[in-house]
Amino acid sequence: MKWFRDTKFGMFIHWGLYSMLGKGEWVMFNEQLNIKEYAGLKDEFYAPLFDASKWAKTAKAAGMKYMVLTTRHHDGFCLFDSKASTYTSINSAAGKDFVKEFVAACRAEGLKVGFYYSPMDWRFPGYFFPEMFWENALEMKKQCWEQLKELMTNYGKIDMLWFDGEWLALGGISWKDNGWTRDPDWINSKFLQVNYFWESEKLVNMIRSLQPDIMINNRGGWEGDFHVRERRLGSMRTDKPWDSNDCIADSWGYIPGRPVLSLEQLIKNLVSIIVRDGNYLLNVGPTGDGEIEPCQVKRLAELGEWLTKYGKALYGTRGGPILPGDWGGSTYRGNKVYLHIINWEVQDSITFPAPGKLLSSYGLNCNQFNILEVGDSLEIQVAADARDPFDTIICLTFEKDIIWDGVAATEDDIYGLADGLKKAD
Repeated sequence: MKWFRDTKFGMFIHWGLYSMLGKGEWVMFNEQLNIKEYAGLKDEFYAPLFDASKWAKTAKAAGMKYMVLTTRHHDGFCLFDSKASTYTSINSAAGKDFVKEFVAACRAEGLKVGFYYSPMDWRFPGYFFPEMFWENALEMKKQCWEQLKELMTNYGKIDMLWFDGEWLALGGISWKDNGWTRDPDWINSKFLQVNYFWESEKLVNMIRSLQPDIMINNRGGWEGDFHVRERRLGSMRTDKPWDSNDCIADSWGYIPGRPVLSLEQLIKNLVSIIVRDGNYLLNVGPTGDGEIEPCQVKRLAELGEWLTKYGKALYGTRGGPILPGDWGGSTYRGNKVYLHIINWEVQDSITFPAPGKLLSSYGLNCNQFNILEVGDSLEIQVAADARDPFDTIICLTFEKDIIWDGVAATEDDIYGLADGLKKAD
């Protein structure tokens, strides 16, 4: 998974029938839409502005190195040709296998290919009431296995599988005064322990038999090769790869009029994640017509311009060896350490233990700074008028390559339980 740790930055794309309604990807569930009426949207799903090549070029211009597309979200609609379901884009007005075009576009731009897939499907009563509709629940499971086999077989080499949708997993829903809600005690539900239902480890083995080099996240009932931190930063962690996924416009699926994150915020998000040794998976939600909004494309291009200048302080590095704080953090490669100071409000100088004998230093975007040796520590001072408004970057070169044990951590969430059968018993 070295490519993942080196590339740092990817594009997430949430797109489907829900994009036509402009109310987010959960609109079918949140508004309890009639399943047949919702499914009828496929007959209007022409997507005339869909251009996978433009998507991939937008990602590349932003400095992203991989893309992850929602091949099928919780509503059950597939953006690919499937023999396990007729509810697909091939049978829509567009008559296209969008996943096929997506994969080709990624490869044309030299980007790694990622598939998002949701095992669950809101169209199946067995998802909500497995004991009442057990046979139906097993049909949903069968669909999951068959579609994943298709995705792993029909599109060449796939680099990443990004599971989502096991967390409610056949339970945790009940009727309250305000409608269908999640039970307060849902975390302890036996149906949350999804490994025993999906047979997740067997499923992973099947996937690996078809895609030996694929990396898989922790949201399919198995602990995963890498961990997901949804819309949060969390602490530093170097013992296991992880990504932090978030939206450029505050919504996964398309909602018109949502404000786009500023360039400053995007840079600070990216840097804050990478100095903690994670990856940033930034989502765009194209319109129902298939277009990434121009304001988002423009902002991504601005971020790409910044990365063209300063990407060497991020790509191909690892977080550390200086522990991050509110001020920022560091990355390192070989005998070079890059300081990233994104917040000067908390202190006027940065002091940290020296990871070796300092040979030289220079500023990537500042030329007025002082380095003081204070015992076994180094103190960095940068004049106020020399500080970069987004990320003051200083490169320190040491006598020897950096050797650092890193930081191990555990995740404070419930995703990716691999011992479901045991707990369910």
